[in-house]
Amino acid sequence: MSKRAAAALVASAMVAVLSACGSGGSGGSSADGTGSGHKLTVGFSQVGAESGWRTANTKSVQDAAKKAGITLKFSDAQQKQENQIKAIRSFIQQKVDVIAFSPVVESGWDTVLKEAKDAKIPVVLTDRAVDSKDESLYASFLGSDFVEEGKRAGDWLVKQYQGKTDAVNIVELQGTTGSAPANDRKAGFTDVIKADSKFKIVASQTGDFTRAKGKEVMQAFLKSQPKIDVLYAHNDDMALGAIQAIEEAGKKPGTDIKIISVDGVKDAFTAMSQGKINVDVECNPLLGDQLMDLIKKVKAGEQVPRRIKTEEGVFTQDQAAAALPNRQY
Repeated sequence: MSKRAAAALVASAMVAVLSACGSGGSGGSSADGTGSGHKLTVGFSQVGAESGWRTANTKSVQDAAKKAGITLKFSDAQQKQENQIKAIRSFIQQKVDVIAFSPVVESGWDTVLKEAKDAKIPVVLTDRAVDSKDESLYASFLGSDFVEEGKRAGDWLVKQYQGKTDAVNIVELQGTTGSAPANDRKAGFTDVIKADSKFKIVASQTGDFTRAKGKEVMQAFLKSQPKIDVLYAHNDDMALGAIQAIEEAGKKPGTDIKIISVDGVKDAFTAMSQGKINVDVECNPLLGDQLMDLIKKVKAGEQVPRRIKTEEGVFTQDQAAAALPNRQY
């Protein structure tokens, strides 16, 4: 081989190596963090837009996907399981890389998740869990501990009435029937207060996590229950709707009826600073960055925890005014 030919061969090899590195090939890193050079496509099915919390959660996921360079195919289920199942099947047909969703309800997912598994598309649960004996149907679950949230609400109530013997009549605004947060927040709360017989849940009904339904059900509670001491709402939107009903009935929310809520959205913090909500157990909706990081790891075949919990607090009226300016949702 001539010196000129050898030099050309070396130059050609160097160009090939540089090209491979620049394109995020097997020896380099890629925009999606998988090292494949392939831009990830994620199918995401959201519960709906039923509350301020959900709106903030959706925005967090969409913003995080854009920042991470991930193509997000988004579907709003409008709080209907059949819509989510259709969306997941559509994602399977489109051959997305990963499916993520926040289940409307806990049960009834095995068939469609088996279809995703058979198509070799990993599934990540976010915010809400599914009730399935086959844990191989999903890679991981990222979200809050709803049972713990219910327990924190119960703990606050028990401390407020410590040393008192009179009956405490509680009405409960439950979330969407069959959903994980509704089931678990009720279970955690009940588990704490059942130790003391003075606490009595005198009425419990779903408010579908919406402000309008929360107001409607609270109006019915006020008419049917002669004495209400405490309202336990499974989310802020229902609590805020209930406040309207309480005020229209000529009562003072936070004083005549103590209000315990869950979520920690800005509107609830405003109501707390005005004395209308007594305590709010935080449930953080800003899961987008964590979710995208988890999705990348799952697609890359990395070992990830089966359960990833978010860090959250409990806020009372005296903390609300100070915390309100810094609330991001």
